Amino acid sequence: MITIDPDKVCHIIVKARAFDAKEEVVEEDYASNPADEDMREVLQDYPDDPTYDELREFIAALNEDEQIELVALTWLGRGSFTAEEWEEAKAEASRAHNDRTAEYLLGMPLLADYLAEGLAAFGVSCEE
Repeated sequence: MITIDPDKVCHIIVKARAFDAKEEVVEEDYASNPADEDMREVLQDYPDDPTYDELREFIAALNEDEQIELVALTWLGRGSFTAEEWEEAKAEASRAHNDRTAEYLLGMPLLADYLAEGLAAFGVSCEE
């Protein structure tokens, strides 16, 4: 069974979805009122956008056991392990653990989906 607080995982899922929704900047300056442009710049990935940094710092601030479970949940969600293999997934994540866990996870384009699926394998959902 997972011991990481599901609320922490759900927070990461929400932030990862916001980060994944970003798209390449097409027009640097619309020179107009953002409301007139349907707030398109909100979805554009500007270099000074804090979303990535906030998410990286949040993951890095987790303790080692939480980071290991987060990686194991991700692997579970992508189908590398099953819920019955949870202890094996955690053991493998523990062996692979290093100080680049946040960067590793944030390099996965489907991180939010993987984490949601990993939680679902234990009957946990981020839905209220």
